[in-house]
Amino acid sequence: MNKPLRKDQYACIFFDLDHTLWDYETNSKETLSELFSAYSLAEKGVSDFESFLREFKRVNAELWVLYDAGKIGSEVIRAERFKQILSVFHAFEEKLCAELSHEYLYTCPKKGSLMPNAISTLEYLSGKYRMSIITNGFEEIQNMKLTAGGLHKYFDHIVTSQQAGFKKPSREIFDYTLARNSAACHQAVMVGDNLVTDIGGARQASIDSVFFNHEQIRHESEIHVEIHNLNELCELL
Repeated sequence: MNKPLRKDQYACIFFDLDHTLWDYETNSKETLSELFSAYSLAEKGVSDFESFLREFKRVNAELWVLYDAGKIGSEVIRAERFKQILSVFHAFEEKLCAELSHEYLYTCPKKGSLMPNAISTLEYLSGKYRMSIITNGFEEIQNMKLTAGGLHKYFDHIVTSQQAGFKKPSREIFDYTLARNSAACHQAVMVGDNLVTDIGGARQASIDSVFFNHEQIRHESEIHVEIHNLNELCELL
């Protein structure tokens, strides 16, 4: 930790969405389990659900790293994700991959599981600060997640990379959000789970940050404050 939060001068709080408020892992696993059964993937050569889930996590993480780095577009994630996964099991079929991609993309965001204490924390903070979401996710999809989780009412602005024209960790998306809130950088704090896109991006924009390390990963990154549960924000802010 480098320095304490300066809560007396904050006017707004910026939140990441996936893995920070919306429980991506739980919602994704539930969706994939439904697809595994609905498309009889075990009969098509996919050995078991846990192996299918493990490969999805690996491929998905690799593709999102490339997307966040600006090396691929969102259409590549949509087109390639299930092709790469099914190829591991020698179960590749063009039509099947396209159907799985479509169903996953429009089913998973309708799941409403949130990270522990998300609602109670937002209830507390929304009474004290203006709040915005900053996300690299696809605009239509992220709005579905916010609706499913009942989160819209807590936020003044939902800023997506599509809307801002820049992705985290580019400082431009943070500057865009500051402008939407008529705030200076010292008046905002960013809360997120990703050390590169959320915390690194906030640092580039001279915004204080809270690293939500719910998996308690070991790291040596430069941060302001680290928390393991969202309700710790109620003490800090």
